[in-house]
Amino acid sequence: MPHFLIKKEEIKENMIELCENENLFHLTKVLRIKEHQKVKFIDSDKNVYFCEVLSVSKHSLSAKILEKVVSNRVLNNNIVLVQSILATDAQNLLIANATQTGIKKIYPVISDNVSVSLSSLKGKVEKWSKIANENFKQCERADMPEILEIAKLKEILSQFKKENVLIFAEKLENTTLNECIKDLDLSSEIACVIGPEGGFSQEEFEYFIAQGYKLITLGKMIYKAPNAVTVGISNIVSRIE
Repeated sequence: MPHFLIKKEEIKENMIELCENENLFHLTKVLRIKEHQKVKFIDSDKNVYFCEVLSVSKHSLSAKILEKVVSNRVLNNNIVLVQSILATDAQNLLIANATQTGIKKIYPVISDNVSVSLSSLKGKVEKWSKIANENFKQCERADMPEILEIAKLKEILSQFKKENVLIFAEKLENTTLNECIKDLDLSSEIACVIGPEGGFSQEEFEYFIAQGYKLITLGKMIYKAPNAVTVGISNIVSRIE
């Protein structure tokens, strides 16, 4: 059952009251929710509310809270994704996959081999946030990932501790994931870095090596970027969570 993120003011004693907003639209127009059906909500404190719909119209919905529990569908560590922006369909899939892995933030960045034009990216962060929200509902995670504004790759990498920058590279790997895990500072953000469709440029690889960043292979297979996100982050999660 998908859940819907609600505001504190929509919780009134043992009831949840929705007025005209995105959640109401999804429940009434997409799911076509009816009276006496069950629905699940979550608030910013990760409290999950199992509810029964008492009344519903195109302007409002009232649901009685039957049970309240605290969700545990959240990662313990601050794993974030730094990803070179992809072509539209691949980028949308990447946002969906990344959200389902549980990462805290997504940093969309411009790197040398990014094939999309800057002019085509206007309004994209808002669209990507909507895709993240849909996947947040479907996979029932307890927190929403934050999608940051588009920036340049090197500017974003400089924000993290060097030992916490993990670059998944299709060539020139210089360490293993198991070795990297030993050096991580788990009290700080861990940045997983994924390149564009054409991979990182030779100049970028030289920069990574000069800066002392860790280049990690995902194994013998070469993955498309949206799948590399799932494989890379899942491998990290399995080792440190």
